[in-house]
Amino acid sequence: MTSPAGQQQTVGKPFDIAAIGAGLAFASSARALTEALTRGDDGRDGPRSAVVQAPPGTGKTTLVPPLLANLLAPGTGRVVVTQPRRVAARAAARRLSVLDGTRLGSRVGYSVRGERQAGSETLIEFVTPGILLRRLLSDPGLDGVAAVILDEVHERGLETDLLVGMLVEVRELRGDLTVVAMSATLDAPRFGALLGSGDGGAPAPVVDCPSVLHPLETEWRPAAVPRLDDRGVTPAYLDFVAATAAEELTQALKGDSSTDALVFVPGAREVSRVAVGLRRRLGPAADVLELHGQVGSAEQDRAVSGRTPGGSPRIIVSTDLAESSLTVPGVRLVIDSGLTREPRRDAGRGMSGLVTVSCSRASADQRAGRAARQGPGRVVRCYDQQAFGAAPAHVTPEIEVADLTGAALLLASWGAPRGEGLALPDQPPHQAMDDAMEILRELGAVTDEGQATGMGRLLATIPADPRLARALLDGAAAAGDLKAAEAVALVAGDYRAPGADLPRLQSQLRNETGPEARRWAEDSRRLAALAKQGAPTASPAQPALPGKVTGAAVVGAVVALAFPDRVARRVDGDIPNRYLLSSGTRAGLPAGSSLSGHEWLAVAEVTRAGGRDAAGTGAVIRSAAPLAPELAEAAASHLLTEAVEAEFTEGRLSARRVRRLGAIILASTPVRPSPAEGRAAVAEALQRGGLGVLDWSTAADALRRRLAFLHRGLGAPWPDVSDQALLSRLGDWLGPELEALAGGAAARSISLGDPLRRLLPWPGAAKLDDLAPEWLEVPSGSRVRIDYPDVADHTARPVVAVKLQECFGWAETPRLLGGRVPVLFHLLSPARRPLAVTDDLTSFWSGPYAQVRAEMRGRYPKHPWPEDPWTAPATAHVKRRK
Repeated sequence: MTSPAGQQQTVGKPFDIAAIGAGLAFASSARALTEALTRGDDGRDGPRSAVVQAPPGTGKTTLVPPLLANLLAPGTGRVVVTQPRRVAARAAARRLSVLDGTRLGSRVGYSVRGERQAGSETLIEFVTPGILLRRLLSDPGLDGVAAVILDEVHERGLETDLLVGMLVEVRELRGDLTVVAMSATLDAPRFGALLGSGDGGAPAPVVDCPSVLHPLETEWRPAAVPRLDDRGVTPAYLDFVAATAAEELTQALKGDSSTDALVFVPGAREVSRVAVGLRRRLGPAADVLELHGQVGSAEQDRAVSGRTPGGSPRIIVSTDLAESSLTVPGVRLVIDSGLTREPRRDAGRGMSGLVTVSCSRASADQRAGRAARQGPGRVVRCYDQQAFGAAPAHVTPEIEVADLTGAALLLASWGAPRGEGLALPDQPPHQAMDDAMEILRELGAVTDEGQATGMGRLLATIPADPRLARALLDGAAAAGDLKAAEAVALVAGDYRAPGADLPRLQSQLRNETGPEARRWAEDSRRLAALAKQGAPTASPAQPALPGKVTGAAVVGAVVALAFPDRVARRVDGDIPNRYLLSSGTRAGLPAGSSLSGHEWLAVAEVTRAGGRDAAGTGAVIRSAAPLAPELAEAAASHLLTEAVEAEFTEGRLSARRVRRLGAIILASTPVRPSPAEGRAAVAEALQRGGLGVLDWSTAADALRRRLAFLHRGLGAPWPDVSDQALLSRLGDWLGPELEALAGGAAARSISLGDPLRRLLPWPGAAKLDDLAPEWLEVPSGSRVRIDYPDVADHTARPVVAVKLQECFGWAETPRLLGGRVPVLFHLLSPARRPLAVTDDLTSFWSGPYAQVRAEMRGRYPKHPWPEDPWTAPATAHVKRRK
């Protein structure tokens, strides 16, 4: 391409695909992708959508963007490529610019949070998904963008999933926009169907690239210690991983001195511990590098670059960041812990965060494949095949398990509340989305219908959780833009607070000059600028703080504004460091935390955990700041309540006037409840604990059993006296007694027999003693109580337990319910032990009695055992003396 003056322009010349693709496996698929993008089945000329399916290391990230840029008509716009991680975006841009022979930031550039190297002449720009999402909100038409490549869609990151749905809608308005999704696993057809909906319904074509793996040797080496306990990855297991990696690298270097190694562990803390262990074991024999999101960009770039000529062997300890997003040159050995961090949401406790779990089998295969990209390799898995087989096949989509507050705000701002109507790979879970929308309504970010408000659109421009974004705006008025921004950057920056102490972390970052400190300072300045542009208007749910807040109190105040449901107060008791959050969750501080002893805390992060760190609560506070009581009440003022709380417990009514901050009791004073409060407390106790909270005397319980027997056998008009039925009509039978209980009477002073009789049908009630008598007179003259079955027992029959001798001569078994149900006799020995159970006395006297007589007459000689029970007199006494 030439300029109007006929002069060749470096910025406008095509990319040299042959040179860039030299040695890349994807070069063999370049023609197929070109055809898929330019000659679609729909007959439309020009670039269209496609899905690239290629394993990690094949070069798709390097080759597809320039190939697509060459296919675009001159002047139509740039190619934007998303990478899930900042380090991957920078590394991909740097590599392509080197291969292109141009300066980084000219033809090839990148934009990540807080850092940009791109200009007006940039043809290919690598960005993180969050950057592109916010560009879409400010410019839904994506002016100046001709194509978007979504890389690593198989990782199922939440922001990438949202981009899929939003870009499909953009393509419906802009037919000239090309969208390419790139996946390393076999779910490519799924994304082809989604992207195809923007091409009139036909699935986007899938272009495959075969794997170029060299021979790979796999060894299973499970540790003799557990990988995980209730506090996370065990130190002993990390030491085992470090020892294994050091041993394996030492052995590998004996055969091939060019071997570099890659060690996979789940998080930054584990990376640091394993790296320390490797340095101690290997000394100067190897260069131990750390690779995760918290190390500085220079250290990240050094880790993903190849070994310098003559340099020491390298062993890179990484999170799953190196799993598929990055290619680390020179790696022939992989040591895999088999663990990863995934987001999880605990709706019951209002917690969300990262948890350590076994990585998916697909992830494990991708990790292993890193060892065989450039030649024969070896992977050592520090776990057994059984654990591998039990792992999920694929990574859990983030949309299914993460807190959706930020995603819900982006969707509302896009005009698709709750994601309805968007072609998302997976729809968000209903409960998680309901919870997110409720939070956004409290923030004033969405209307009752779910549409974004002006405040919501403003919050969506701030690269932080919406709650932190709102706290930035509200906190700036009381603490100043920069101070509020520093507190927000502290929480949003994924730093590890020592002992969960955020002010201590802030002090460290202020006094240090390392990459973390620089990143925090840059983020703070950027957020402060956004706070200046915003309009800090308080909503009813998020009020501005009263007066000015200064010094160490700022962090706690801003965190409390962001998460009023996590304002926490220390719980008195034998176990120290136990706190109650305003949401009702109990959580403990880590052992030895410098926050110990503070009465009030503003908690930024709390996660499920066990062990001593959780103080027996099942949850541990990961980051928090001290909070003054007045700031706690101001920040969470919408949670303040004062009411009389009456309760009916242990048979008596009591009440207190309670002032609460959510679940936290601020003050409690005994008071006398009003009649209405007493009635409500008694009714609630009955609904919660059932009729068992009342004092059922033996007589009342017996009457209820008789009525239940009549209802089962005869039905109406005999009343249903089951728990459910009685609770549903308390006023019909228990009205006066409820009033007495509500007035303070003790349950034991209330007789329930008379209330039950109010349910009897009249005049049929006169037949009660005939149909279901309370007593049965036996031939000896004794009156024996009939034991009717329990109200909830629908199969048992009425039982009469009586000594056998009292029934001599009784031929006809008595029947109840007007002759419908025979009594079941438990015939007892003189010691009142069961001898026989029968509902047919005639059959018993004629048969089984003879055997009972033979066995019992010697054991009980003082009692009559006549041969003829038909004629013997029934008696409750022993034989008469002769």
